[in-house]
Amino acid sequence: MPAFLEKRSIRYPFYGLIGVTVVLLIVLLLYNWILSLAGFFAMFIPLYYMFVVDRRQRKEMEDYIATLSYRVKKVGEEALLELPIGIMLINEEYTIEWANPYLSSCFDEDTLLGKSLYDVADRLIPLIKQEAKTEVITLHDKKFRVIHKPEERLLYFFDVTEQAEIEKLYLNERTAIAIIFLDNYDDLTQGMDDQMRGSLNNLVTSILNKWANDNGIFLKRISSERFIAVFNEEILHGLEKGKFSILDEVREMTSKQNTSFTLSIGVGTGVSSLPELGLLAQSSLDLALGRGGDQVAIKLPNGKVKFFGGKTNPIEKRTRVRARVISHALRDLIIASDKVIIMGHKNPDMDSIGSSIGIYKVAQLNQKDAYIVVNMQEMESGVKRMMDEIRHQEKLYSRFIGPEEALEIATDKTLLVVVDTHKPSLVMEERLLNKIDNVVVIDHHRRGEDFIANPLLVYMEPYASSTSELVTEFLEYQPKRGKIEVIEATALLAGIIVDTKSFSLRTGSRTFDAASYLRAHGADTILVQKFLKEDVGTYIKRSKLIESVYFYHEGIAIAKGSEQDFNDQVIIAQAADTLLTMNGVTASFVISKRSEELIGISARSLGNINVQVIMEGMKGGGHLTNAATQLTGLTIEQAEDQLKQVIEDYLEGSTKE
Repeated sequence: MPAFLEKRSIRYPFYGLIGVTVVLLIVLLLYNWILSLAGFFAMFIPLYYMFVVDRRQRKEMEDYIATLSYRVKKVGEEALLELPIGIMLINEEYTIEWANPYLSSCFDEDTLLGKSLYDVADRLIPLIKQEAKTEVITLHDKKFRVIHKPEERLLYFFDVTEQAEIEKLYLNERTAIAIIFLDNYDDLTQGMDDQMRGSLNNLVTSILNKWANDNGIFLKRISSERFIAVFNEEILHGLEKGKFSILDEVREMTSKQNTSFTLSIGVGTGVSSLPELGLLAQSSLDLALGRGGDQVAIKLPNGKVKFFGGKTNPIEKRTRVRARVISHALRDLIIASDKVIIMGHKNPDMDSIGSSIGIYKVAQLNQKDAYIVVNMQEMESGVKRMMDEIRHQEKLYSRFIGPEEALEIATDKTLLVVVDTHKPSLVMEERLLNKIDNVVVIDHHRRGEDFIANPLLVYMEPYASSTSELVTEFLEYQPKRGKIEVIEATALLAGIIVDTKSFSLRTGSRTFDAASYLRAHGADTILVQKFLKEDVGTYIKRSKLIESVYFYHEGIAIAKGSEQDFNDQVIIAQAADTLLTMNGVTASFVISKRSEELIGISARSLGNINVQVIMEGMKGGGHLTNAATQLTGLTIEQAEDQLKQVIEDYLEGSTKE
């Protein structure tokens, strides 16, 4: 504090003392005016002195304030003109009214006055229009944190280029861990002699070691079929750009030895904790294997997953031993429950209903009550014909209940079995997942990012033709307390026939074994054909869709309905199946409205094009050869444009590989 201000603050108590003295002298005046007058005279001298001093100090204060104001103004001018902070004033037409010299130098301009933001920094326009408070943007190879003051139409620019480079360096240097798994090592080497097995091991190891050395990766083999790789995120970005070409390289090089090894790679990234990275890597690998192998899954801490590869049709890898183990585990869970509730996906198809009936039979053979959750209003014509036949079997038909009734009868000891889907958003009644803790998932689709949380038992086999096939195998290992009814065996067989397109697609030896088992237990193929019959109107609708077909790329056929026509998912899927039988078609896509707000797309391929990856790009999913998606809030034209863009991205990635 300046000296004169300090003195002034000390003098303030004396003013109060003088006031008290004056009051006392006035009182004294009433009793002794001479003494009181002498007192007033004695006070005059110090009062005059203080008056003079006060005037001088007032003058000093005024001079000090004037000087301080000048200095503050000078500092403000220097801050505007000299400090490395950009300042810009604009008008309502986005013309620059003023900018300080530092900002002009950043734009390599002598002056920015009078220039339009559209010419010198059009990236600022969206920031200003949205009235965003702050944002980091790139201008002339520099990164600036821009603070926007909408009321004053004022922009501050802080150069954060160095900070951004440090952040980028930190992110690039973060560790990533990958677990590399030889999908079919045991199957391919089982019958080999030691020399052949050693030769293949050396070949695979040398391919992977070369890949690791070329990319700066630490690679260590930890078992006959498993490797662990450590690298940083910058290397990972490079591998992503190359679409993990090591998948194709291993497959092609080993195929020359009359074998064909495929790799599955799970990558953990995005966190600094090594144990957490390891868990992410293992979780990613499980996801890649659950989708059929021969692909890379990169799981991020926020739950998002990136996939690469998955071009080949999955080879049948499940064994009867595993089917028996899962069947016994399911039996134990059923016995420990008070009842079993079974549900498939929304708009159920033959496979969903057939596998549900199969699980109902498993529960019945273990002497437990079971109920199948359905919505009779959401069934396509074939399933309705099946339900009409089931209606004649009162004992079975009484076990079909609605979602609300299922919620009422569910208890803490109830077992919920979800069939033919693993996505919470697709199940018949999602509230059941929230109410029932004991959940089993049985599915034959490739695993997606969205998965039912914390299931007790998961049996996902993308190598199977259908969920009905998987459930049929369960029946073989259950107690023989009763026979399988004709309608039950027929429903399971119908599920297999529909999903394999009458044993023409995704059919393995186990598929025929399951069909043979069902046929031996009375499955009626004539009845299945009755379920699959269609009316003339359906045929005409499908033909109308097919009539609009055109080739987008060689072998890729796209058909679409009009904005006015609505078709159910079955018709759309049948149209895609029909197109695939045409000469020159290797992949087909059919787009149609299902309701006023919902658009369905069905995709089919012969295996050369992975339609699952394409549909996942549109928030759908499925198999390599059979996939679909649903879109809302779009027109047919917009859905078509989006599909074309995703196809282009897929083909571009395939070309790079």
